[in-house]
Amino acid sequence: MLVEEDPGFFEKLSQTQKPRFLWIGCSDSRVPAERLTGLEPGELFVHRNVANLVIHTDLNCLSVVQYAVDVLEVEHIIICGHYGCGGVQAAVENPELGLIDNWLLHIRDIWFKHSSLLGEMPEERRLDTLCELNVMEQVYNLGHSTIMQSAWKRGQKVTIHGWAYGIHDGLLRDLDVTAVSRETLEQRYRHGISNLKIKHINHK
Repeated sequence: MLVEEDPGFFEKLSQTQKPRFLWIGCSDSRVPAERLTGLEPGELFVHRNVANLVIHTDLNCLSVVQYAVDVLEVEHIIICGHYGCGGVQAAVENPELGLIDNWLLHIRDIWFKHSSLLGEMPEERRLDTLCELNVMEQVYNLGHSTIMQSAWKRGQKVTIHGWAYGIHDGLLRDLDVTAVSRETLEQRYRHGISNLKIKHINHK
């Protein structure tokens, strides 16, 4: 199919990669990064894990980020969660799943951190809001990594975005926590949390 559309596709692909984007997303099979963004092979560097977490002890994720920022010099990093995330739901329901329970503790920490906001919400909105909060917290985590702090300090132009994908409608939603520096990271994080609180008040 690809060769029929572009006979030189694989020859061009084998030469090099110069993606402008790094995608950090969930492992969920219903969230295909290239298809959602409309990008072709070679245009998007991808890292996926359960519930799209960026953890400072996760050498796998941080190695991908460092390679993307320092070597590939990507211009944009997109952290994309999705509504109805099984990892987020499992963290809330707290079933005994084995090894992954340790991984999901990071989401439970987010749940407890924002329990005053989440506890006031009706159950049908609580999970989706936690999915959004999870993305915001991962943007914040990534922005505070030594990789991003060093990149911004040396003047490298790399932007972190936080998105949420709706599997039910196919829409990508910008959560408005876009950061281009340490200063904007703090500002946009507080702005994003404030927006969720206002949204909750308006739904009452």
